[in-house]
Amino acid sequence: MAESALPFPTRAFDEETARAELYGLLAALLAAPPADELLARLRVAVTEAPARGGFLEAPWQALVAQARAQSAEQVRDEYEALFGGVGKPEVVLYASHYLSGFLNDKPLAALRGELAALGLARAEGVSEPEDHLAFLCEVMRFLIAGDDAEVCNLARQHAFFAAHLHPWVPALCDALQAHPAARFYAALAELLRAFVQVEAQAFEMA
Repeated sequence: MAESALPFPTRAFDEETARAELYGLLAALLAAPPADELLARLRVAVTEAPARGGFLEAPWQALVAQARAQSAEQVRDEYEALFGGVGKPEVVLYASHYLSGFLNDKPLAALRGELAALGLARAEGVSEPEDHLAFLCEVMRFLIAGDDAEVCNLARQHAFFAAHLHPWVPALCDALQAHPAARFYAALAELLRAFVQVEAQAFEMA
């Protein structure tokens, strides 16, 4: 996580960078157990927004507090307990599960068609289906921070978010926060829930 990967921009023109970096941080924390360096940087992250009481401030502070309270090994063990193991994990991170009730179902096929239209594809050697939340967050980061204005623009962001994140991420957050093994990832779920709400409201206003 770069030092700039914070939900609180210091200047107005940093807002898009902050959005992209927060999507990137979410992707990194959901894709795999976080590396020691990532957790170390999270522990020393700034926790106060420029304007006190911002909507993301409290959940961000709670996540940083959990990072400080737990060892890297504890966070890795929690990740494996929630998302790993043999067979169906305790908490599922795939959109199709929430949108249709089945893994690798029609929502995944629709997503793959949209990714092809955007010129995106799963990297070679990656076995996870594209509807994993970490991958979807990476796509949003690309649509915000990418250089190709034909693809990376507000309209594309809104359409992708509305189709592939907003309909199901709150249900995932519910599942994470209800799980007795979740501490660090319960805090991450609250930040994710708040961020999705902020994104939805911002797209409606735009």
